[in-house]
Amino acid sequence: MKLRIARDEPLVGLQRVQGVVEQRNTMPILSHILLETKTDGVDILATDLEISMRALYKAVVQQPGSTTVSARKLYEILKELPDGDVELVVGDNHWATLRSGKSQFKIVGLASSEFPAMPAIEREGLTSMAGANLADLIRKTLFAVGDNDARYILNGLLVTLIVTDMKTVLRLVGTDGHRLAVAEQDLGAPGGKEAPREVKAIIPKKAAMEMRRLLEEGDGEPQIGFTKNLLIFRKSGLLMTSRLMEGNYPNYQQVLPKEREKDKVVVAEKALLEGALRRVAVLSRDKTNAIKVTFAPGALTLFSSNPDLGEATEEVPVRYAGETLTTGFNARYLMDALGVIDGESVSLQMDAALSPCLIREPGNPGFSCVVMPIKV
Repeated sequence: MKLRIARDEPLVGLQRVQGVVEQRNTMPILSHILLETKTDGVDILATDLEISMRALYKAVVQQPGSTTVSARKLYEILKELPDGDVELVVGDNHWATLRSGKSQFKIVGLASSEFPAMPAIEREGLTSMAGANLADLIRKTLFAVGDNDARYILNGLLVTLIVTDMKTVLRLVGTDGHRLAVAEQDLGAPGGKEAPREVKAIIPKKAAMEMRRLLEEGDGEPQIGFTKNLLIFRKSGLLMTSRLMEGNYPNYQQVLPKEREKDKVVVAEKALLEGALRRVAVLSRDKTNAIKVTFAPGALTLFSSNPDLGEATEEVPVRYAGETLTTGFNARYLMDALGVIDGESVSLQMDAALSPCLIREPGNPGFSCVVMPIKV
């Protein structure tokens, strides 16, 4: 195998796959990428057996072939090389030799036959959408997904794709049992004659993070689709697949409180509330970030107390005409929810001291967040 390639081409590819390649040494081949020559370039493939990614990068192929090399080491080498062409030659012993200017590197490789086979993917049945829309939905829900939660299914993001004759709706839901985020967008009328359908799938948190990272690159309209056990994501010649999670997702609709009259809903300026939460949380208990919150007509009062550090109190002006109510929250959960709200104001609604708190973004009916209170 021998080829010449502009340094920036594989560098982009290696940046993309760093989050996919397996960092642990359970299977050495999973820390490698597969390089496979094509007529007009080289395919870079990476997998951790759950998520797989592949894309073609332009190169002048002088001798076809394939090999695998360490994803991290090749990335570190290319990152330090100056702009310009890089020559890659692979010998019979799978050693890869890189030459650029007066620099030469030899990297130990493994046989491409050891690399896991990538799943076969059909091009049909994928739904196109604006990349900014999908990235926004992921941003507004990913923060609520569990992180190594003992309840396995809570470590995933529920994706629902609803296609009718008139419109296509994409809805994402994330929860860790303590907070819940729901975001949906109408993607417009489906292109072509698509049969009405509703698809539900649970994707791993890692796959959602990788999709978000790829969407942040801009360039190109993404497509998303599902098979029986795979998520398929295409964008600008790049293909990512992820195994779907098996299990029953909690019935999140039961958790969402019903809308109340406007005078029973607290409306605050987001920036003021966010700043007050950050300040009062400084003296909250480390593990729970517990703060006391009092809803009263015209004002919302935040209070934290730590026997080893002291106390903090701050009042935030709000629009509210309901009954006075005192409850407690994990301050970080409230700040996470406020962090994904784009508008200047935020609404909070509670029925009782220990009932769920519904957080909404006025003017954006597609987003809802629920945070469970705690005893303080």
